[in-house]
Amino acid sequence: MNVWQVVGYKNSGKTTLVEKWVRRATAEGYKVGTVKHHGHGGYPDIAHAANDSSRHQAAGALVASVEGSGLLQLYAFQREWTLPQILHIYSSLSLDFVIVEGYKYDRYRKIVMIRNASDWRQLCNLENIAAVISWEPVSPLPYPVFAIGDEVKYLQWLMNEVKKTV
Repeated sequence: MNVWQVVGYKNSGKTTLVEKWVRRATAEGYKVGTVKHHGHGGYPDIAHAANDSSRHQAAGALVASVEGSGLLQLYAFQREWTLPQILHIYSSLSLDFVIVEGYKYDRYRKIVMIRNASDWRQLCNLENIAAVISWEPVSPLPYPVFAIGDEVKYLQWLMNEVKKTV
């Protein structure tokens, strides 16, 4: 399964990036699914109309879910859902790729969203980093680095990378 992760701290732009990426991919004819990790403790706010998984769906994701405290917003409950279990459910669907928002420590290719150098110092040891999108200039890194305002550049780079793996 072709899986990409978007990771970073709260308010770093993860959901906005996922929305833009899903819109771009679906406009190019790709079938995309998304998974959101509700990492703030407790159950996801299912009733809230503007929650992140709803934003993913509105952007064009064929399937979108959110997991928090064992509740997977597919109305399936167990003690805890791991990302591999969720992706196993998604594997039965005809998706070209899946974008995972969160789950920092899982093994898939990651786009790391950072607001500043402090965020980077805390996230630089993650595995499988493919690129960094930053709100502030950062020292040269061994990965492609994009400014948050360079939307055209990073979306084109992301789609080129996806095309290599689809």
